[in-house]
Amino acid sequence: MRILIDYETRYAYTSPARFIVQTLRVTPRSVEAQQVRDWRIETNVDARLRRSEDSFGNIVHMLYTERPTELLTVRVTGEVATTNTSGVLLGVPERLSPLVYLRETELTRADAAIRAFADQVGPGDDLSRLHRLMRMIHAEVAFMVGATTASHTAADAFAQRQGVCQDHAQIFIACARRLGIPARYISGHLHRSDGQELQDAAHAWAEAWVQGLGWVGFDVANGIAPTEHYVRVAAGLDALGATPFRGTAYGGGRGKMSVTLRVRQMQQTQQQQQKIGA
Repeated sequence: MRILIDYETRYAYTSPARFIVQTLRVTPRSVEAQQVRDWRIETNVDARLRRSEDSFGNIVHMLYTERPTELLTVRVTGEVATTNTSGVLLGVPERLSPLVYLRETELTRADAAIRAFADQVGPGDDLSRLHRLMRMIHAEVAFMVGATTASHTAADAFAQRQGVCQDHAQIFIACARRLGIPARYISGHLHRSDGQELQDAAHAWAEAWVQGLGWVGFDVANGIAPTEHYVRVAAGLDALGATPFRGTAYGGGRGKMSVTLRVRQMQQTQQQQQKIGA
């Protein structure tokens, strides 16, 4: 499958911000399940972009504005060719031991309720237990836009039994670590099978370490393993470590962020035109 992504984030300030610094984790890496054919980051103002990689292996761009700015627009566009590996992650360079991903964070700390819930998963091999855990959370925690914010923890979302993909992923991570299985948060994009191209935000799921297989993906919000409809972008211990945009502005008064995201499949006619043009 060839997936086209058009992702625009706008920051509007009530007065010009003297200086803006943003950390962007918006660029996917080419691995066995996905090949990045084209990828661009563009801004509406003079800005410097410096590319590097963080300790989790994510491609990171640091953005610095050059002059006072009232409106900053960051547009990310690209094309990724994907294949289905049944959720098994292949070809990703790993800089850290899987044991690092047993570390708790504020967002993924398991409280008494989550610990008791995880203990209900029962015996079996790790892969079977993880799929059982995914089904349990999918059935227990309803998907509800607006029920939580980015600052809500796994324990907060589990207590109210509502949340969005970020919450489903973090609850899964908290439970998996309770079971002694390394798990991490993944941000990326999902091409929806219902044909809905316009989306409110990027997607999120989790990966867990399975001996003999390596990292395996679990999209708890949809109750499935990632397929060729998924574009994997960044990994972290929790949502904060894999968030697409994170930064600060000096001055600028009150700021407001808005997102426009379109994820669509390249049609056969477009593919044929590209081949003719080549």
